[in-house]
Amino acid sequence: MTAPVILWYRQDLRLSDQAALAAAAEEGPVVPVYILDDETPGDWRIGGAQRWWLHHSLDTLDRTLRGSGSRLILRRGVAHEELATLAKQIGACRVHALRHYEPWWKKAEEAIGRTHDLCLHDGNYLSPPANVLSGSHRRYRIFTPWWRALKQHMPPEKPRRAPAHIPVPPKWPKSDRLSELKLPPIKPDWAAGFGEGWIPGEQGAQAALDHFLPELENYELVRNLPSQGGNSRLSPHLHFGEISPATVWYRCAAKAHAKAEPFLREVGWRDFSANVIDQFPDYGCRNGRDGYKVLWRTGEEAQADFDAWTKGRTGYPIVDAGMRQLWATGWMHNRVRMIAASFLTKHLLIDWRRGARWFWDTLLDADYGNNSQNWQWVAGSGVDSNPFGRIMAPLAQSEKFDAADYIRRWVPELAKLNNDVIHDPHGKGRTPKGYPEPLIGHRAGRERALGATR
Repeated sequence: MTAPVILWYRQDLRLSDQAALAAAAEEGPVVPVYILDDETPGDWRIGGAQRWWLHHSLDTLDRTLRGSGSRLILRRGVAHEELATLAKQIGACRVHALRHYEPWWKKAEEAIGRTHDLCLHDGNYLSPPANVLSGSHRRYRIFTPWWRALKQHMPPEKPRRAPAHIPVPPKWPKSDRLSELKLPPIKPDWAAGFGEGWIPGEQGAQAALDHFLPELENYELVRNLPSQGGNSRLSPHLHFGEISPATVWYRCAAKAHAKAEPFLREVGWRDFSANVIDQFPDYGCRNGRDGYKVLWRTGEEAQADFDAWTKGRTGYPIVDAGMRQLWATGWMHNRVRMIAASFLTKHLLIDWRRGARWFWDTLLDADYGNNSQNWQWVAGSGVDSNPFGRIMAPLAQSEKFDAADYIRRWVPELAKLNNDVIHDPHGKGRTPKGYPEPLIGHRAGRERALGATR
């Protein structure tokens, strides 16, 4: 009988348009495996909110595989060691997987590739990062010219259906139980509200895309309005690979044609972030811009300010609404993410790395490339970023982007204020009892930030 092959799942938890699964299914009996590896990533082990999502996504993937007569094997440990052990147990010599660009996954790929036949396939991005080159055959560091170059490679390959048949081995190897991975929080269950707005898994990803497509043509108009919810909410599904970027591209292009570009550009930003971390593996902890120096605040007062920021107690309604939405749902509106990040790094003068780490632990969609790229863009430290001196004005941003109803939802202390007051209740002399005073005034924060560069 043909020897079994291993399908190594990571952040690609789907059956449709899954090139590694398709190749494995053509070759022989397939043993799909997911390994919870908290050691190889080091400080970048999967965050708390992501673990909640992962639990439900793995459960959905296993049930979908079982519907095809297969199943998902679960293991815990160092990925390349567990793969080697599993290969020995079932007599497999070959491992199929989608290629990843996070530095720890590249490390794991190199390790297993030294002892086994590792077949890596593309499919987690619109195009492999190394394929998008300038006219002088160099890698891009700036998004806009990169985006123009990427479009020369588009559309991506057409998505493929899930295999009609997944061959199975004569005997299944031992698997850990999903409950043994202890992924969701229990005491306390701070993720209790996550299930109200999310359906992890491949079917949930397709449902999210179906829900978004009728609004696609209006995306450019409403994407920055947090009260209107104009975002696709596909980011966690894309992060965990429950839907392929190619699927998103084709369905959006078919629905809105040229009007789909503003949204597809955002999908492209995810690709661009992979391009950046592929060139700069330590981008999550090291400034991308040479000569970037800011005198970050430290000490007890800075720590108190950071704690207030994490709890949504800064005295700036739009910032507090975003931080509370993040804690309650594992997600934050993109415009508000930028405002909250700018406030931490500019008004509070707290190192962007601290904010990035907080998002890593609390965001369901905390992608290493995207998270690092977004924070460095706001902080002005990235290879492609705003200058540090470009400081968002939270009060003006809140009013400009009509965030009144968004604030009412997430900051109930302010719910009874009218639209003329709610963006800046302190400035209007209408601060409700129990709502904190601003940690620092906008003008004072701006002046302090500008004086901290050297």
